[in-house]
Formats: sequence, structure tokens, C-alpha cells
Amino acid sequence: MQRLLAILFLAAAIAGGASGQTPAATAKATFAGGCFWCMEPPFDKLDGVISTTSGYTGGAKVNPTYQEVSAGSTGHTEAVQIEYDPKKVSYEKLLEVFWKNIDPTQKDGQFCDHGSQYRSEIFVHDAEQRRLADASKAALAKSKPFKADIVTAITPAATFYPAEDYHQDYYMKNPVRYKLYRTGCGRDARLKDVWGAAAH
Repeated sequence: MQRLLAILFLAAAIAGGASGQTPAATAKATFAGGCFWCMEPPFDKLDGVISTTSGYTGGAKVNPTYQEVSAGSTGHTEAVQIEYDPKKVSYEKLLEVFWKNIDPTQKDGQFCDHGSQYRSEIFVHDAEQRRLADASKAALAKSKPFKADIVTAITPAATFYPAEDYHQDYYMKNPVRYKLYRTGCGRDARLKDVWGAAAH
């Protein structure tokens, strides 16, 4: 009996890794890329993404409202927080999708939306995300797919405040208005200019 228990304990330790702990089943990633309505769809379509939540982060105001953030006085930016399964989709893949859906050369705004509340930013949740984000930004700067400098910041994740319910899954709830906004803002046209055929 003792031998059987020892074998079972050893098997559990191997399965859990050297630390004896099992890897987290899910992880979080937080990206700001201008209007959060437009940042949900490219991540929602990825296998391994469990959910996307539009919200506000990067500022000092506690429990900010959309009106406060859009006024530009809170320090927050519109962002999406992604819950994903690392066994199905990697953080590197999320970074790739993020870059291809923003204009990383536009300072204090994205497309037709201007102000720091629409800035692009990567909010890292741990040291590994920091390493991968820094590496992806450096690789992008080296490959120079566009002439202008990359101004997208990489900062530690702060408190994330989910946006009001009517902002969540806006592209599904209000598809006509969403498409009108996206087209009117020139988002897809600019993405094509910046990334060419590689734009997501």
C-alpha cells in the first residue's frame, strides 16, 4: 500500500512540474488600441480566447464612467481585457493580433479618436508578459514595416474597470452602428496603409 501511494505521489509531482504546482488554467492579457468596440472582435475569433471585456485602465480615477474617461481627465485609456487558455493560444499570438489591429505610430490617439484616453498601450501582468512584449516591440522596430517610430508603451497592469454593459460586445449588439463607426473612423483604411495585406 505504501509503495502504491509513493508511486501515485511521484506521478502527481511529475504532472505538476518541478514545483509540484499545476499551471494556471487561464491567463489574462490587457491591451489598449483605441476604441474598445473595435478591439474585441479580432480577439474573440481566436481559438483559446475565453472572453473579452471592454473597460478602462492606466489612470488614477476609481470606478470611472465612460463620460469621465472620454472627457480625457482621468488618465485612463479604453482597453480590452482578455481571458484566455494558454494551452490553446499563446501570449505571443495575442501580441501579434494586437499589433496588427492598431497604428503603433500614432501618439495619443488611434485613427479618428484623439487624446490619451485612446492611446495604444500594452499592460503586462507578469515578468514573462513583459519579456515577450518587449521582444515583440523590438522585433517590430527592427523589421521596420513602417517608417515612423513605434510610440506604443508597455507598462505594468493596473486596476481594470469593466465598462458599462452597453459597451460589451457592442459589435454584436449593434452591428450596423458599429460598422458605420469603424468605416467612418477610417480604421480599416489606415490599418491597410500601415500593415498592408498583413492587417487583421
